[in-house]
Amino acid sequence: MMGGLVLKLAPKERVLINGVVIENGDRRSRFSIMTPQANVLRLRDAIHPEQANTPVRRVCYAAQLVLSGDMEPGEARQQLLRRVEELSQVFTDADSRRVLTEATEALVTEQYYKCLKSLRSLLPREERLMAYRQ
Repeated sequence: MMGGLVLKLAPKERVLINGVVIENGDRRSRFSIMTPQANVLRLRDAIHPEQANTPVRRVCYAAQLVLSGDMEPGEARQQLLRRVEELSQVFTDADSRRVLTEATEALVTEQYYKCLKSLRSLLPREERLMAYRQ
């Protein structure tokens, strides 16, 4: 993750930073994460295991496991790169390609938060594709 990531938190919002759950106070707040490679996960964005039931959700969940400290980055990176490559077989439009390229670049530089953020932007598109197929 790049130094200087700015997090804007709603009142009582929780975030996981390097394995520590932090809860915001009663007011909106904003703070910067200055440590490169810090693992950050907004708990409101977290995907629960039973929700990892589509290709994009599974890749997001795997990236999330690195951020939560439940999977070693080294073992996860190859798996994630393979899964992102598989997604590129399905998401062939220019915008999706750009998102998948961003996710791949983030993985190569071990920026798992940035990777997750990019991949999450594909969730609505995947939902539409899944609905269309039925």
